[in-house]
Amino acid sequence: MAELPVLVNVSLIGNKHINRGTPCEDASCTLSRNGVSVVCVADGAGGSKYTHARFGARCAVDCIANLLCDHFDAFYFENRESISRSLLVTAVHSSMADLLVEHELDGLERLSCTLLFVAVKGDLVLAGHIGDGMICRVSSHGVSPLTLPANGENASSTYFITFPNAHEYLKFIRTTTDETHAFVLMTDGVEEMVYDSSTQLVRPVVARLAELASKGKEQAEEELASTIKEFVIGAGQNTDDASVGILYLPQTEAPDFGKMKDSKEKFERNHDDTIRAVQMEWVPKVKHAQEILSGLNGQKPQQSTGAAPSEDEPEEPVKNVKEETKPATSGDEVKEDKVDSEAKTADKGEETGSAAVPSGGKMVPLWAFLLMSGAFVCMAIAWIISLI
Repeated sequence: MAELPVLVNVSLIGNKHINRGTPCEDASCTLSRNGVSVVCVADGAGGSKYTHARFGARCAVDCIANLLCDHFDAFYFENRESISRSLLVTAVHSSMADLLVEHELDGLERLSCTLLFVAVKGDLVLAGHIGDGMICRVSSHGVSPLTLPANGENASSTYFITFPNAHEYLKFIRTTTDETHAFVLMTDGVEEMVYDSSTQLVRPVVARLAELASKGKEQAEEELASTIKEFVIGAGQNTDDASVGILYLPQTEAPDFGKMKDSKEKFERNHDDTIRAVQMEWVPKVKHAQEILSGLNGQKPQQSTGAAPSEDEPEEPVKNVKEETKPATSGDEVKEDKVDSEAKTADKGEETGSAAVPSGGKMVPLWAFLLMSGAFVCMAIAWIISLI
């Protein structure tokens, strides 16, 4: 019988908060129950708007750890991913509701945080991620990203689990442990030190951190905390809080550290290749398809509302922004507080070029009907949960 995973987690206050006399806003936890092993980390938003973010971060990791230990199979074998994502977000929001009463808060925004988790049951893996930070997979071949930081055009923008439409941004992964040696989760305070977004390279040090778990939870957490304090938090006077979670699989093959790459060729991104450009390209094709479908049903062609956002709408949703005293371009400087709130996303009908809601017997495209049905189901589930 395979050994259970070794679970390790540490959350340490950064020099930024030490110097200001403010508490650590990160949170992390591990939990094993019902044959399920879970690791979670969260980064509470900084700034005056997010007054109780540290409580939100703690609530989020505890909620998800318990939920997945009790209902791993339900989430893993549910094929409707939108339902799973919506239910995870609803569970976190519902758990946070008690904090609103306890601390007399005026909304979930005060509790804003990112969230990352990995749960393993046997050979099955569930992983989720919203916001910055990252999850890495360590295998015998080396280390690679399982999820990437969700940032905008600059490193100071991200998403939070407290957004009303957080389920749209939550990355949800179902996979297996095949060839996996460990999973390493980290908040942005650590991610910025070990990940190069221009090359998509995760530095070999992540695999070495994972290997600490081979010494057992207690010793691993002691050595991991010492390493993070020295090389991450100790890298500057304005360093952020730092959290690391490790899910280590004993009796699996570790990578050959001597063969791991510490550099990689820069990835050349085509900045003209955007979703908006794809939408505009497909406008005439969508109109042509609507004419054909309408003709088959003996109806007049329906007018497309357009496949792209209107001129006054942003090409991408605006994310929460973090103020920076200095750009986080070196190992001894990291991001400042998260401020601002999420802007409206573009109208769904305009983004997809969908037909209008039916009236007078006009045909509704099948995909539109399924989309509306899915949205109704998600709303119904959220309503039912709110009554429990």
